[in-house]
Amino acid sequence: MHRYLHEVLKTSNMLSMIGFVDPAVIGALGCGDVSQRSRVLATRFSSAHPDQIFLIPYNSGNHWMLTIVNVDKETIYFMDPLNRIIIDEEWKQVVNTAIKVLNVKRNRKGRKTPQWIILMGTPKQPTNTECGYFVMRYMKEIIEDKNLEFASKWSKTNDCTYTQNQIDEVRSEWADYVMTNYV
Repeated sequence: MHRYLHEVLKTSNMLSMIGFVDPAVIGALGCGDVSQRSRVLATRFSSAHPDQIFLIPYNSGNHWMLTIVNVDKETIYFMDPLNRIIIDEEWKQVVNTAIKVLNVKRNRKGRKTPQWIILMGTPKQPTNTECGYFVMRYMKEIIEDKNLEFASKWSKTNDCTYTQNQIDEVRSEWADYVMTNYV
């Protein structure tokens, strides 16, 4: 999905606005301890353009969530398709440490603790099986909004969800991209 979204960003001339982090190198399972994952993330953040945000799909072991990081502002937005308000403490430590490591490398003071904002208005998944597609849909909508107003769009609690057609659209786009580029 990242490659597909990267192509969308390229076509829209938004590559300097949004970057991605491969979830396979920072995930909770098989990617090392907090320190190792933080260093990988800090290295990825070091290539950031001013005010660029990074979209980071994250799997805690059995559930996909989306973390959006603005490294310069040291602000992290958290989107959970289950609309939970508790952030995995280990994941929070990985991201916070990555920002601190980057600040040290840049010889920058930075905040004492990065600011985490939970976006409670994100569309909620109706069952326990579609979290990955919901995270892909969140990323798609963020990228399609050239003003990057995701924080205000999803800041307030609501009871919205995606329709089956909206989820199927993401599935179809992803499948078309894979079939066109890898088969």
